[in-house]
Amino acid sequence: MMMAVLESLVRMLVWLLLAPLLPGIINKVKAWVAGRRGPPVLQLYYDLARLWQKSVVMSTLASPGFIAGPAVAWVGVAGAALLLPLGPSSGGLSFHGDVLLMVYLLAVARFCTAWAALETGSAFEGMGAAREVSYAVLAEVSLITAVLTLAVQSGSVTLVTMLAPSAGPGAVLLAAGLFAVLLAENSRVPFDDPNTHLELTMIHEVMVLDHSGPPLAVILHGASMKLLLFAVLLTQAVLPVGQQTPFAAAALLAAGVLAAVSYPIWRVLDEALGREFGAQLLSLGTALAAGGAVYVVACRVLRVHELDALLALLGRLRRR
Repeated sequence: MMMAVLESLVRMLVWLLLAPLLPGIINKVKAWVAGRRGPPVLQLYYDLARLWQKSVVMSTLASPGFIAGPAVAWVGVAGAALLLPLGPSSGGLSFHGDVLLMVYLLAVARFCTAWAALETGSAFEGMGAAREVSYAVLAEVSLITAVLTLAVQSGSVTLVTMLAPSAGPGAVLLAAGLFAVLLAENSRVPFDDPNTHLELTMIHEVMVLDHSGPPLAVILHGASMKLLLFAVLLTQAVLPVGQQTPFAAAALLAAGVLAAVSYPIWRVLDEALGREFGAQLLSLGTALAAGGAVYVVACRVLRVHELDALLALLGRLRRR
């Protein structure tokens, strides 16, 4: 019993401490590709520490829900993260049907964030909340479809069992669907831009404009933890991480998380080179070549049988 509690605490510390590192890596690589120095990798840690020392400024129209909303949303994301297994080890709160609870916890987190935005009484935040739930209708359908796919394949509704086998020939389609969900749920291009403050393009950012101090710190940390959660989910749903040794699974998870956020890098490269036809070919060709090489190497290392069948088919077509 004591070991289970200790394992859950260690798992929670991993999610809490590593989550702010992922946005820092994204911003640093984006700046490096664009030829800029960029913010430090630990910038979000500095921002969170600074926000915790500031006071809270509230609208006169706001109720206690303005403070409670971000807190409940953070708890929902943290609970969903604890349910997710990390490699061959089970989730901290794993039980039969835990995937259903994870989906509902993410939905509760979104609802509470939109609720807190509406508490300000501002039409601007209301517009952002309306856009957020509009995207959520599509994103939740895609997420539930991916969950149903894994449940039918594994014959279980437990995350540990669902994520243990590889996705097989449908891995590409499953990865594409979950990757689209990752972009939509985490305010990434092309659905949203976390760095913009233009009225026509703001979705998630507009909902938190009136937050300050510790509530804003909770929102920023929860957003980074949600990004890490979807990146880990995408990696484990497509690659057979659960069949690896703990060390190999950790290395594979780290590589998969970085691969899951590689799209913004291509986006920056695309914008830096311009919209001409030659520049488009160069940026897209580079991204496809790098992604294909990483995929082939990963399949070779993991001994994915589908790759052998594909290479054999290509060999027969080449001989003809």
